[in-house]
Amino acid sequence: MTNLIDTSPRHLTDELSIGPLGYGCWRLVNMPATDARVRIEQALSSGMNLIDTADVYGLDWGGEKFGAAEALLGKVLADTPGLRAQMVLASKGGIIPGVPYDSAYLEQACNDSLRRLGVEQIDLYQVHRPDLLSHPQETARVLEQLVTSGKVRSLGVSNHAPSQTSALMNFLSEKIVSQQPEYSALQLAPLFDGTFDQCMQHGQVVIAWSPLAGGKLAGETEVPDALSSVLQTLAEREGVDRASVSLAFTLAHPARPVALVGSINPERIASATNALKVKLDRADVYQIIEASMGEALP
Repeated sequence: MTNLIDTSPRHLTDELSIGPLGYGCWRLVNMPATDARVRIEQALSSGMNLIDTADVYGLDWGGEKFGAAEALLGKVLADTPGLRAQMVLASKGGIIPGVPYDSAYLEQACNDSLRRLGVEQIDLYQVHRPDLLSHPQETARVLEQLVTSGKVRSLGVSNHAPSQTSALMNFLSEKIVSQQPEYSALQLAPLFDGTFDQCMQHGQVVIAWSPLAGGKLAGETEVPDALSSVLQTLAEREGVDRASVSLAFTLAHPARPVALVGSINPERIASATNALKVKLDRADVYQIIEASMGEALP
């Protein structure tokens, strides 16, 4: 059996490497800093050295304010300064509630993120979503200023179509080192829209958000019967749960994606590493793809 899953580090730059699993802070709100620290420490001890957040995280959870997730992570780092050196810290900006996108605002967004996080530099700064009304040359100018000033070590994009990434790259002297698309057994778009191909072409790291489709793939609801059956069969074969197989599916592509784990349950954060023990071959992965699509590939 040829296992398609590569568990070796992914290299953002010569100095920045991350594991195949990362920790996403979308839900890291509405809790004391001591509780948030437990989650961050569990993620780091489980090999998830990429800690990914965003300025907009918090608005979707219990009436929290814009910047709430960053501010909470900032408290954790202030209380336990040694954690900063253990992580590759990533954040995102460019979404402004009510606008909704403004790339000209990225410099101020980055400054605000640095202040909330209580750090002098963000390792990976990502344009959260493309601003349809900004010329990519202007976006590139702002991003390059952030790198030149030392506020940012490297640049990435999130939720960009390949054409939008190409347009931005055309005006950048700095490299786009990563792309962050949604990718899971229920969301296959990067396989077909050129995102993975572009990442492989340019040596960009894929950081897949929602690899469990918001938790749907860990259970049995809102999942096509055929896909549910395949995941269950593979989980039983591998001696793991469905979540582990679903995470393993995300990892099993030659673009070598990183799967972002978003749970705030410490036990589930720890158990996510079971995905690295799963062995999936070509037949397994194609079986999952076809079950998700509801039809055979041509």
